[in-house]
Amino acid sequence: MATVRELSQHTGTAQACAVMHVPRASYYRTLRPKMVVPRRPSTPARALSEMECQDVIELLHSDRFVDRAPAEVYATLLDEGTYHCSERSMYRILERRSAVRERRDHLRHPEYRKPELLATGPNQVWSWDITKLRGPGKWEYYCLYVVLDIYSRCVVGWLVAHHESASLAHRLLDETCDRQGIVPEQLTVHSDRGQVMRSKTVAQLLADLVVTKTHSRPHVSDDNPFSESQFKTLKYAPSFPRRFGSLEDAKSFLRRFFHWYNEEHRHSGIGLMTPAAVHRGSAPNVLAARQRVLDAAFDAHPERFVRGRPKPQGIPEAVWINKPVDMAKEISTPACERKKVSGEVETSQNSCSAFGQGEGMKNQPSTMPQDRRSSMGVTSGYPLIEQASAKFALGSSEPLKSLLAAQ
Repeated sequence: MATVRELSQHTGTAQACAVMHVPRASYYRTLRPKMVVPRRPSTPARALSEMECQDVIELLHSDRFVDRAPAEVYATLLDEGTYHCSERSMYRILERRSAVRERRDHLRHPEYRKPELLATGPNQVWSWDITKLRGPGKWEYYCLYVVLDIYSRCVVGWLVAHHESASLAHRLLDETCDRQGIVPEQLTVHSDRGQVMRSKTVAQLLADLVVTKTHSRPHVSDDNPFSESQFKTLKYAPSFPRRFGSLEDAKSFLRRFFHWYNEEHRHSGIGLMTPAAVHRGSAPNVLAARQRVLDAAFDAHPERFVRGRPKPQGIPEAVWINKPVDMAKEISTPACERKKVSGEVETSQNSCSAFGQGEGMKNQPSTMPQDRRSSMGVTSGYPLIEQASAKFALGSSEPLKSLLAAQ
């Protein structure tokens, strides 16, 4: 405001406020003297005195009324022809002395830590869960156990049984880890807080295999999203039956479904690759083959590709359950800024692209005309006014009379 006041002596208030982008109402408001409003007394005149408050406390803490509520004390004293204060005042006096609390011992839930899991390759983080499948009769269900790799979306193990059992979960996880060649301290297994997931049998197995286990927070539905999404793909499949005739019927269907899911299903979360291709590491070969097909199509009809040579969608660089805080801070900072901080030089035209973006979106030629791109560099039609504003924004006290005269 001091800058506007100094500039208004040469150009007038309206023009000075326009140059500095300051509303005139805000400038005039600073010129008015502040009115001192008298504060209300902290203690009302009708309040009880300290001596009266002490009498009420001694009465409420007496042997006669120590186990009674203020409402009952208030009514009893009224019946005896005595009035000290209102019921609300009794509560207020007790609260002021920290003498009011819930007498019953309520269960206090602990603070559950949000799971933050990051996977940059297969067999780093698994997610597993149990879902119900309808049996032949009413209230008859089968339990389907599914273990999913969150990076490749590949179902690495599954089992269907008549009931939930910690021993069945132990067998499934043990055989799956052995089949995948899991070494100690390589894997993290995530699940919800079901009874089987938190059983001692499963916990001891994972401890013996030196596998980290994590659980979802209670009543948080999106802490285990990959398993829930896979169950929806299963139950929304066109061939999924309304009921299964028997346990063998369920096994036969699931055997066909999981083969299709792993080997044939093009998953949108992994660049339309099959989960098995990503899990086995053959995704780069598939990307190269797709690129050759696109290159041949582009060479045959380049006029049909207005954005230049097409690129296939790539697989993500990382997958997470609840994005880790450290990575979230890194992603929120553009890559070009991170290069400046580290002292490196980045020459790619897409150096500020987001983390995890597919290869198909990188190094795309710009379709914006050259004249339009150059016109976007013009910030205003009043360069002298902007120059004046910049000088005052930096705290310069140089008069702007000459600049405004030239304008």
